[in-house]
Amino acid sequence: SEQINAIASKYSGAVLLQKKLKDVEPIIRIEDVDGARLVLEFADEIERMLGSKMKSVKVSLKYTAEDADLYHEYNASLQFDYFNALLVNTMDEEGNFIELGGEFPLEENEHFNKLSVNTLMSDIQVPTNVYNKDPNILNGVYMSEALNDVFISNFQKDPTLTWQYFGSSAGFFRLYPGIKWTPDSNGVVSFDCRNRNWYIQAATSPKDIVILVDVSGSMKGLKMTIAKHTINTILDTLGENDFVNVIAYTDYVRYVEPCFKGTLVQADLDNREHFKLLVEELHMKGEAKVKKAMKESFRILGSLCNQAIMLITDGAMEDFQSVFEEFNWPDKKVRVFTYLIGRDMTFSENIKWIACNNKGYYTHISTLADVQENVMEYLHVLSRPMVINHDHDIIWTEAYMDSVVTHSLLLMTSVAMPVFSKKKETLSHGILLGVVGTDVPLLEVMKLAPRYKLGAHGYAFLITNNGYILAHPDLRPLYVDGKKLKPKPNYNSVDLSEAEWEDTEDSLRTAMVKGETGTLTLDVRAAVDKGKRPLFLKNEYFYTTINETPFSFGMVLTRGHGQYMFFGNVSVEEGETFLTPVDKENLFTVDHFPIWYRLAAENKPGQFFFYASVCTSGSLHICLSMSVWVCVCVCLIIMGFRNDFILCYTVYINLNNPSLYAFVSVSMCPFTQVGKFFGEIDGSVMAQLLKSGLFKRVTLYDYQAMCKNAHHHTSGARPLFLLEFNICGLWHNDYVVDAHRQKKVELMQPCNTEYPGFMYDTSIRETNSIIKCGRCQKMFVLQQVPNSNLVMLVVQADCDCILNSFEHNATVKCNRMKSQKIRRRPESCHAYHPHENANDCGGACGIAVSLTLCFICLATSLALH
Repeated sequence: SEQINAIASKYSGAVLLQKKLKDVEPIIRIEDVDGARLVLEFADEIERMLGSKMKSVKVSLKYTAEDADLYHEYNASLQFDYFNALLVNTMDEEGNFIELGGEFPLEENEHFNKLSVNTLMSDIQVPTNVYNKDPNILNGVYMSEALNDVFISNFQKDPTLTWQYFGSSAGFFRLYPGIKWTPDSNGVVSFDCRNRNWYIQAATSPKDIVILVDVSGSMKGLKMTIAKHTINTILDTLGENDFVNVIAYTDYVRYVEPCFKGTLVQADLDNREHFKLLVEELHMKGEAKVKKAMKESFRILGSLCNQAIMLITDGAMEDFQSVFEEFNWPDKKVRVFTYLIGRDMTFSENIKWIACNNKGYYTHISTLADVQENVMEYLHVLSRPMVINHDHDIIWTEAYMDSVVTHSLLLMTSVAMPVFSKKKETLSHGILLGVVGTDVPLLEVMKLAPRYKLGAHGYAFLITNNGYILAHPDLRPLYVDGKKLKPKPNYNSVDLSEAEWEDTEDSLRTAMVKGETGTLTLDVRAAVDKGKRPLFLKNEYFYTTINETPFSFGMVLTRGHGQYMFFGNVSVEEGETFLTPVDKENLFTVDHFPIWYRLAAENKPGQFFFYASVCTSGSLHICLSMSVWVCVCVCLIIMGFRNDFILCYTVYINLNNPSLYAFVSVSMCPFTQVGKFFGEIDGSVMAQLLKSGLFKRVTLYDYQAMCKNAHHHTSGARPLFLLEFNICGLWHNDYVVDAHRQKKVELMQPCNTEYPGFMYDTSIRETNSIIKCGRCQKMFVLQQVPNSNLVMLVVQADCDCILNSFEHNATVKCNRMKSQKIRRRPESCHAYHPHENANDCGGACGIAVSLTLCFICLATSLALH
């Protein structure tokens, strides 16, 4: 202790630093941080930044696109050679550029994720299932050429802009800056802009949807394959402002997820993916009776906005008119969309009649290739009232990673707006031309609330109107799969309550979702250092809304750290103009607050603090720091290595958490043991230390964990795993939990975990004990290292006392996915317009019941008699 203290004093410069502080006291000042004022200042900065992006979309792109269409006359024989993003810079065998693939200069650009781009021009992406020279495509591309100059002008006015784009209802995607598009390994371009959340949310109002699928015996084989693909495609058109359920029917009705019986659930990514898994397990049998299923669908619909039933079947024989008379006529508040599956057209008139008499749309899907385009038709129908009324709602999406276009795993949000046809002759048809938008990296947004202004434990965060996290320091959207980082299945539907889990009453979440401004104080157990270490903090939360967006902004100040701001005569920003690029790369700025800084800040002033880490060179470094006005880290190589083994004879346990490990007895021990949790190395001694009261257990939770699970959970929720301290592998990166011990390959799935942390009782300076293990025994002695966060533990390992590791897999429940936490749905709703042309329903169908339907109903009735 004395030697280390001398080293710390000498090399940290703590005494000199304190003296220098005294010398400059007359020219510095320390002020109280006014959290209520600061949160409004940060929110204003964010509002201005996001406002400039909205202006680019609303004022420039939207008006330009609509005017271009207004003055463009459709030409069915138009010939137009445009830059196709898939084909640009491609030559034939003779060295000539192929059609739609002319010379398109590309240069690597740091601002655009180091991709090769053309900042002087946009280009066009067309999915494989859309013909790139279809007249609708050529006319749309020609018309939207006017956007090129606007893209460039916007970027010149606001260099922080990233990708700008126009997604056409015809299926093409104009992107600026232009890029070379790369198909998948099969040469297919599956990206369809009309499936993106920014397009779907801008094109329609929030919607409540029930998907009815026929699983009778006649749906076997290819029909069922097409039906499942149709369901998945519909699910892909939904977002977090929409609600959904899936019902399968034969001669009885069953919900594909029994947990969701009788209700609609939010169509976030987590729930949508769960539905897809369940749909894959559907089995066919029995005879189809749609009447009961249709009644059940009407019963669970109850929104004031867009409501729709999607009927997927190969036929309908019943007299179902009475159902519509009872539940939907004459107002027809619920639209019914019908999808006739298979080549048999026997019941096409019946299926058309259902759609045409309920303001919906009928489509016939005979092959898998038909699915995408036919499903998209329902979006055009739902958008009619909004288009006719020219209601240009601007929307912001939830956080997402655009790995397809930008090849980036960084989170971003998009701002988008619909583009309508203003031609009078097509007004009643409500023609949606497409959607314009731009992306906003959330990292750039959060730079406007720098952490150095919030103290060692302070931070800022953003959430959506649905309570989902846009940005938060505890958000972990990625997990390690082999050697790759991948997005978690539910990465963009992590609720604020899953990061701020100490807010058990959801007081903070509720206030922010409602768009309120206020403060809240909570005592929290903060899990730091990848969940290894618990800190007990008193946090003050300050929150407000970001005007003109669905977002709310919050920030945290911690009592004791973050209450005061230190001011000199040079700002942080001014100080960094004095640094070279190399200096900046190696500079520690307090905006990051690494773990050794945060833990040292909680230590008593004058003590030295140890934190172990392994450097890339393979040397073990111990970060030694002292809590003074400014924390300085001195890294020392404390012992040498030989062939990745380390010669040592004592165990040092960190007082904040028993994680610094140097092993027991005089022996050669693997280098891989360094830094492990001591309970993994010697569970019997750790158990005795707990029993004696030297350490106390602190329960921590992780609602963003990924678990290995060989079994498919058919109920719709993440399992809860209770983890004990002596389970090997507890402290994996990202808390990856090995929930089952089977050797077979296991898929990772989101799960919730409850696990222990440990706190040292500093009043106990030394202890010793004997552990009996059958015919032998193990003795140990523990002594506190004065003025530090270490204890020295010496163990006489005459025998190995192995404790059986154990774990509990709690009963899987559906509460998490079914829970209806408070949401704030968008205020605008466009479900009805008196001038809508409802006769455009996908087929030449009269309003009266068809003769075929009447005949079938009559025949069925006679047969029953």
